[in-house]
Amino acid sequence: MDTQTSRIALLACAGFLSTCIALALPATAQAQDARPDASLPRPAPRAHDPAHPEGDEAGKDIVVVGHPPTDYGLLAATASLAGDALVAETRGQIGEILKSLPGVSSTSFSPGASRPVLRGFSGDRVSVLTDGIGSLDASNVSVDHAVVFDALTVDHIDVFHGPSVLLFGGNAIGGAVNAIDKRIPRQVPDRITVTGIGSYATAASERAVSGAIDAPLGERFVAHIDASWRKAGDLRIGGNVYSKALRHDMLHAAEHLAEDGEAAEAAELTAEAGRRNRVPNSAARSSTIGAGLAFIDAGGSLGISYQRYDSRYGVPDRPATGHGHEEEGHDDHGHEEEGHVHGEGPVTIDLLQNRFDLRGELKLSGFLESVQIRGAFADYKHTEFEGDEVGTVFKGEGIETRADLVQANHGGWRGRSGVQYLWRSLAVNGAEALIPDYEVERIGAFTLQSYEVGGGFSLDGSGRYDSSRIQSQGAAFRKSFDLWSGAAGASWKSGTGLGLGANFVHGERAPSPEELLSDGIHIATQSYELGDRTLGIERSNGFEAYLRYNTPKFDFSLTGYLTDFDNYIAPLATGAEQEGQPVYQYTGVEARFKGFEAAGSVQAAAWSGGELRFDGAADYTHARIKGYGAVPRIPPLRIRGGSAVTLGEVRLRGEVEWNAKQNRVSDYENPTAAFTLVNISADWHPLGENGPVTLMLSADNLFDVIGRRSASFTNDFVPISGRDVRITAKFTY
Repeated sequence: MDTQTSRIALLACAGFLSTCIALALPATAQAQDARPDASLPRPAPRAHDPAHPEGDEAGKDIVVVGHPPTDYGLLAATASLAGDALVAETRGQIGEILKSLPGVSSTSFSPGASRPVLRGFSGDRVSVLTDGIGSLDASNVSVDHAVVFDALTVDHIDVFHGPSVLLFGGNAIGGAVNAIDKRIPRQVPDRITVTGIGSYATAASERAVSGAIDAPLGERFVAHIDASWRKAGDLRIGGNVYSKALRHDMLHAAEHLAEDGEAAEAAELTAEAGRRNRVPNSAARSSTIGAGLAFIDAGGSLGISYQRYDSRYGVPDRPATGHGHEEEGHDDHGHEEEGHVHGEGPVTIDLLQNRFDLRGELKLSGFLESVQIRGAFADYKHTEFEGDEVGTVFKGEGIETRADLVQANHGGWRGRSGVQYLWRSLAVNGAEALIPDYEVERIGAFTLQSYEVGGGFSLDGSGRYDSSRIQSQGAAFRKSFDLWSGAAGASWKSGTGLGLGANFVHGERAPSPEELLSDGIHIATQSYELGDRTLGIERSNGFEAYLRYNTPKFDFSLTGYLTDFDNYIAPLATGAEQEGQPVYQYTGVEARFKGFEAAGSVQAAAWSGGELRFDGAADYTHARIKGYGAVPRIPPLRIRGGSAVTLGEVRLRGEVEWNAKQNRVSDYENPTAAFTLVNISADWHPLGENGPVTLMLSADNLFDVIGRRSASFTNDFVPISGRDVRITAKFTY
C-alpha cells in the first residue's frame, strides 16, 4: 500500500467512526435523559491536591464524558501534576513544568526549548502526548527545537511507565507524558464560565496572561475559546554564565590570541569569559489561540478543536575557543574543544504550528463500555534566523489517529484495545540541513488487559505491533521495520493501604530518520553527526518493582528499575574531526539503565482547618554503554525534602533540593558540580477553598545559586535560573 493510499484509508476509517458516533448520538439523546446519571463513569481520582482534595468538579452535578485513554485505574500513573500545583509550575516548556517530579528531569537547552527526561531517557524514547496523540512537531529531532505545548488548556499531566506505555507506542521505552486537554470540552456547563490566569516572574521579567471561556449552546452543545501570551527577557542567573571548564578554555584561547598580536580579540574573549548575571540570547515569547466545539450527551460525545501556536526564542551560543588554535585547546578530558561561529547576529527560532483535533466517544453496553476515537492534523514550520538572515527552515505535516475499544469490567476483567496510525513528513532546507527530507509512516495495534484474581492480586498484560516505514526520496532511502512489544505485570493490594508490584516490558523501537540519515554539523550538539543506514531495531528488556503504602496520614512509594538493550542506538565519538567539530557516528551497542525513585509524605499534626505535613523524594539513574563507558547527559542523584502547613485558606510550603555532582560523563562532556536549591511558596484562596480566586507567591532558588543540569547539552553556558520570585493569580467565574 503506498503512502497516499494508506493515509486515505486511515482517514476514511476515522471519518466512518466519527459518522457512526454522530448518527448514534441523536438517537441516544431521545432514548436517554441528558440529566446526570449515577451509572455514568466518572473521572479517575487525581493526584493529591490539598487545595482541591476531590477534584475541580467536586460537588457539581454534571455529566462528564469523552474519557481519555488514561482516565481509569488500570493505567495508574507513576506521577501526576494537577490543580494548583500545575498552575504554580506552569512554564513555557513542558520539560520545565515537570522537572520536579520524581524520576523526571529536563533537557533544559534554553528557556524556549526543553523536553522531559524520564529515567535518563529523552528524545525519541519518550512520548509527549495530548490525550494520547503526539505533539506533531520537530521537538524530537533536535534538542534546540521547542515542544508545541499549551499548559493553559490542560487539566492534568500524567507520567507513565510499565505495561501502560504500550498504548502510546513501542518507542516509548523511557516512558510517556500524557496531558489531558480541555480545549475540546468534556462537559456542558450550566452557564458561561470564564477562567483567567496572570503571572509575573523576576528572573527573566516574564509576563504571562491567559484566558478561556466555555459557553453552553443549548443542552448538548458547548463552545470553548482560549488565548495566551507569554514574554520573557534574557534569563538572570546567580553568577558566572560559563562553567569553570569552559572559562578555562576561553582564557587559554585568549592567551594565544594575544601571542599572535590580536590584542583586541584577546581582550574581547577575556571579557566574555567573565560574563555574569544574564544568559545572552535566552529571551522567549509565545502566544496561542484556540477554539473547540463539542456535542455531549449521556450516550457519548463528538468534538473538534483548533490551535495556533506561535513562538520565537533565542538559542544561546557556545563561545568559540579555537580562533585558529584548536589543536591547543582541550577540555578536562584531553579532547579538543571548539565553539561554532554562526553567521552575523544571534540565532533565534521562529516557530508556528496550526493544529486541528478530533475526539469522539460512543457509549455502549455489554462487553464494551465505549468506543473512543482521537485524531489530529498539524502543519508545522520553524525558521532558524542568524541575525536577520534566514539560516535553516524546517517544514512538516503530520497526521495521527487512534481508535480505542474500552472493555467494561466483567468479573474483574477489564482492558483496552485499539489501532493507531501516524504519518509525518519533514523537509529541511538551509546551510545546516544535516538530514534529507523524509517521511515516516507507522500503523500499530495494541491491547492492555487486567484481571483481578482475588485476594487483592491483579495481573496485567499488554502487547503491541507496529509496522514502521521511513523513506527519503532525495536520499534514495526506504526501509521498513516490524516491531513487536509486550509487557506483563503483577500486583497485590492489602486492605490496609500496602501495595506491591512488578512489571516486565519488552520494547522495540525503529531507528529514527536522524539516526539513519544524518550527515552534517549539528550546531545544537556541537558535533558532526553521521547516521548509519544499516541500523536495525533497538530492542530492550525492562524490569520494574515497586512498593506503595497509602493512608490518610502517611504515604510512601519506592520503585526500582533496570533496562537492558542489545542494540541501543547512540552517537559515539569516533575520534575524528570534520569541519572543526568532533565526529559522532550513530551505532548500535549494548547498554544498561538502572535506578530508583522514591517519594513519601507524613502528616505530622492536624487541627480544625489545617495540618502540618512533611514530604521527601529521591531519584537516581545509572546508565552505561558496555565497552564505552557512561551514557552521556544522565541526571545525577537528587534528593528533596519539604514541609507544608495549611492554615484555613492559606497553604505555605518550603523545600530543599540537593543535586549531586555528576562525574560519570562521556567524551566531550564536562562534569557538573553539586548544587542545592531552596524554594518557598504560598497560595491563598481568599473566597474559600472552592472559591473563584487563587493567589500564589513563590521564590525558587532563594539563595541565587548557580546550578547546571547534567541532562542539558548547554549546561556549560546555560545554567539554571537564579532567584525567581513569581506571583500568579487565577480566577474562575
